[in-house]
Amino acid sequence: MKRKNFEFPTAYTVLFLILILVTVLTHIIPAGKYDRLSYQENTNEFVVEKYGNENITLKATQENLDKLDIKIDVNKFIDGTIKKPMAIPNTYVKLDGKSQGLDELIEAPISGIAESIDIIIFVLVLGGIVGIVNKTGTFNIAMKAISQKTKGKEFSLVIISFIFFAAGGTIFGFWEETIPFYTILMPLFLINNFDPLVPMATIFLGSAVGCMFSTVNPFSTIIASNAAGISFNEGLKFRFVALIVFSIISLLYIYRYIKRVKKNSKNSLVIEEQEEIREKFLKDYSQENDVKFNWRKKIILFLFLFQFVIMIWGVSSLGWWFQEVAAMFFGVSIIIMLISGLSEKEGVNGFITGTSEVVGVALIIGLARAINIIMENGMISDTLLFYSSNVVAEMGKGLFAIVMLFVFAFLGIFIPSTSGLAVLSMPILSPLADTVGLSRAVVVDAFTWGQGIILFITPTGLIFVVLQIVGIPYNKWLKFVIPLLVIIAVLVITILYVMSVFFR
Repeated sequence: MKRKNFEFPTAYTVLFLILILVTVLTHIIPAGKYDRLSYQENTNEFVVEKYGNENITLKATQENLDKLDIKIDVNKFIDGTIKKPMAIPNTYVKLDGKSQGLDELIEAPISGIAESIDIIIFVLVLGGIVGIVNKTGTFNIAMKAISQKTKGKEFSLVIISFIFFAAGGTIFGFWEETIPFYTILMPLFLINNFDPLVPMATIFLGSAVGCMFSTVNPFSTIIASNAAGISFNEGLKFRFVALIVFSIISLLYIYRYIKRVKKNSKNSLVIEEQEEIREKFLKDYSQENDVKFNWRKKIILFLFLFQFVIMIWGVSSLGWWFQEVAAMFFGVSIIIMLISGLSEKEGVNGFITGTSEVVGVALIIGLARAINIIMENGMISDTLLFYSSNVVAEMGKGLFAIVMLFVFAFLGIFIPSTSGLAVLSMPILSPLADTVGLSRAVVVDAFTWGQGIILFITPTGLIFVVLQIVGIPYNKWLKFVIPLLVIIAVLVITILYVMSVFFR
């Protein structure tokens, strides 16, 4: 009897297996909690949250922060720079077990979907507007025009796109906001005969490298620096140089893969998925030239593209989140439907068809959030942080910096939110740099680089959402990205060691 070849499980199965593992860990890892400090703007007071006890209210003064051993300028709380509750050093206590069982395991994905409803609605509305625009044939004409202009200089698409996403990542944390661009750019790259991994890598690596080497990203470097009690300007020039260097390395890596596949199509890592992916993204694409780019389609294309300009402006300048962006997308979809010339039934069906194609993405978002819910309810996140802080205490400078990098990479698996991890870990871990004679800027670099490295591959981050959109299996992505990840990790470890021993 012939044995079946092993098939790598789907993203849903992988996430559910991780969910089971984390549930088991709540029976092994002791529950524990740090006290939390939050600022109340309406009363200009600090609230100290003590688990199981009454909260304590303090005046929002620098003196009270110093008493709590939080070395942060009080104005960072008052002006809204730090909004999330912050862990208070030296307050960790073990608590009675909060082990999660079968009931909690089954309920977690449902709770995950409920708690992620803002980003899920964003993804569904995005799918809907893409469905309507597809129905009008606008994408077909636009892609044809662009492909003709880029003929013979296709790699310029990769360079321009990568720079755009890297810039967005380093400036304002362009991460989840990149989700719409996979739907837009995948067809454009595919009609230029790129391997499906190329647009996926261009967008994801561009954004990932930008976020990893953040310069003025308020959700990463700035909030981590503030939580560490230092100015984000410390090490800023170096981070900018690192951003350029690692962007070039990543682009060369993508270029090398393009050349290998061009030389022999069998070198493609996704050769088995090629046909299905091309069918998915190019099913509405036609080579016929009889379709006119009339005024309706010009306005539709303008509105569709301009909404992303508004999205970037809203997120970076107005503090928009997924709810506001989804509402804006929904409004634009109605306008496009009205001017498209489609009947009411055609427009609605186009929206529903587009929405149905991203339901799987929504489920993955909910499953990923479920893992965090189990950890939060099991109260093991703070315990992991507490033991991590004990590991790095009293080490030499170089070893301290390297181990700190791995600590943040490890914590990033369980806490993929950069701002969430920053306010939880920085007040606890950054003071340890003082004990070994290092600048706290080293801890900030270890934070951004450590979590940045793990976000390339961690199932609890964005990668599974993106892979579901694109249609590439997780194991194929790992095969592609791990060599690059090793190169980046080795260089980053070397840089951290040299900086710690000789410069800081």
